Order: sequence, then C-alpha cells, then structure tokens
Amino acid sequence: MATDPSFSAAHPPGGAAADSDLAEAIERLGGQLQAVRERVGHVIFGQQDVVDQTLVTLLCGGHALLIGVPGLAKTRLVATLGTVFGLDDKRVQCTPDLMPADILGSEVLEEDAEGRRQFRFIPGPVFSQLLMADEINRASPRTQSALLQAMQEHRVSVAGHPHDLPQPFHVLATQNPLEQEGTYPLPEAQLDRFLMEINVGYPDIEAERQMLIATTGAQGAEITGVMTPHELMDAQRLVRRVPVGESVVEAILALVRNGRPESSDIPEVPEQIAWGPGPRASQALMLAVRARALMGGRYAPSIDDVLALAHPILRHRMALTFTARAEGATLDDAIRRLCAPLQ
Repeated sequence: MATDPSFSAAHPPGGAAADSDLAEAIERLGGQLQAVRERVGHVIFGQQDVVDQTLVTLLCGGHALLIGVPGLAKTRLVATLGTVFGLDDKRVQCTPDLMPADILGSEVLEEDAEGRRQFRFIPGPVFSQLLMADEINRASPRTQSALLQAMQEHRVSVAGHPHDLPQPFHVLATQNPLEQEGTYPLPEAQLDRFLMEINVGYPDIEAERQMLIATTGAQGAEITGVMTPHELMDAQRLVRRVPVGESVVEAILALVRNGRPESSDIPEVPEQIAWGPGPRASQALMLAVRARALMGGRYAPSIDDVLALAHPILRHRMALTFTARAEGATLDDAIRRLCAPLQ
C-alpha cells in the first residue's frame, strides 16, 4: 500500500523515543515563545492577534504583509522582532523612484593599484535576515517584482550571477490602506508569496491607556534578545515535525477547495468569488496550524486553529466578482461563509 507523504512527514518514524524527544522539544519551544510574546508585549500594546500571527509567520519560515493606518506600531513591531530573535534586520522605504538595484545590490567596477579592473558586488538591504519593506505598494511594479525571486527562492541574481541570501530570511512588508494616490497594487503572483495578510487595527481603550503611560515617560522599555537565529531555524524545522490529524487535513482541504468557484460545494461561491486560493494556500494553512499549536503549547493542531488562521491566509488569495462588490460583499464575509461548515 502506498504511503501518504504528508502523513509520513507529519508523523516521523522512531517510535516512543522519537515521540518523547518531540514532546520535550515542543515544551521547550513553548516556553521560549511565551517569553518572546511577553517581551514583545512590553512595547507593542493591544495587538496580541497581530503579534501572534506574525510569530506564526516567522515559525513557518514565511513572509507577512501588514496592512493598517499609520501610527499602529507596524514598524516598531518589525524592529522589536528583529531584536528579540537576534536577527540582522534592515528597512527599505518604498517610493516610486526606488530601483531594483536599491534593494538587491549592484556590481561596481573597481581598479586596483596595479591598474587591473574587476567588478565587485555590493549587496543591498535584501541581504538581511529580516527585511522590512515599508509601504511596499508605493514601489513600482519593476521594483516589486525584484522581491519575487528573493521571497520564493531565497536567492537573487545580479548581472547574471546568483547570490544566496542569509538564513533565515523573512520579508515583513507594510501597506497603508488610506492613501492610494501614487500607489501600485501588488500583483496576485507577489501577494501569493506572502504567507499571511495581517490586518492591524486600533488598540482597545485599556491597551491605549497603557500605551500612553508607558511611552510618554522619561524612560522607555528596553528590549533584549530571547532567541537566536539558529534557535529560530530549529523551531522552523520542529514545526514541520508536528503531527497533523486526518480531521485537520480534511478541514484544510474542504476550506480551500470550497473557496474555488470550480470545485465549491457552497452554492453562493461561484456567484461571489471570481478566483479562489491555490495549492499554496493549503500548504500555508498546513504549516501555520502546526505553528499556532506550538505557540499554545499543544502537541497537535485542531480545527480551531484552521478557523483562526483562515482569514489572514486566504483573504489575499481570493477575489470577489464585480456583482459581489457592487452588492457590498467583502472577502471576510465570504471566508466566514467558507468556515461555517467547519464550526
């Protein structure tokens, strides 16, 4: 009988000893992640869902698109995560005149003391472990596409020569939903490279009160490291070892396939959804539910994890029909309809 490769990957062989080692590793990582959440909470107030979703993205080895109005600590979050994980982080402010070489780097012709000339590669900010692309939709399509190879393959090509990026490598991009003049919407191919689209909302009144007191005093909170880049990479490998039950696998497949007009069992979907999520959405959910289980100190994900991550993973991988938009429908409404049979 053929073996299901996904089942084999989720349930590594080795018997009781391997299970014991896995359980110990999960408990140890759970303690580290709790410390990370507490440390980030010292400077990021009222955004626990945003912090958790971003941490899940990093644990999966993926990239995230943070969407929110100015002043909601998106930039601060990225800088804090870089410090907490000990990552080499860099920031790029995207503007319409930003060129691909400004991100990737370029080759310059140099002449030594003996008159010999040779090209030397000067790496750009993409050669970092955590790259923040601020207001990514202000960059031109040509510059946006320069990130495609980096985000997918973790390498770039400059003047025909490939250059590997540091490990781990993550892109956390921000986008302002208000000012749309002079912006370039991200193409679907690039949106699909982001593991999650995370909506950053306003904090509640208690969190904003706490923020006022903590950030306007004479002394601010000092952030120190909790994990190292190597420990983060170990955690990313551990995520792929977490077992996934058959019911969760079936829930992921049902959720994603029902979002496609061609294969949906939900009658309203063909009328409301122009195009649905591809296989990369299923892969993202499979990894993300494992990471969320680890953050909760659990040894295996549940259907609740699938429901909790459906919106940030699916909303940028679907599009509404013109009729649905005209009737005032939203993608969040459509995703809630997809989630209803699983509840």
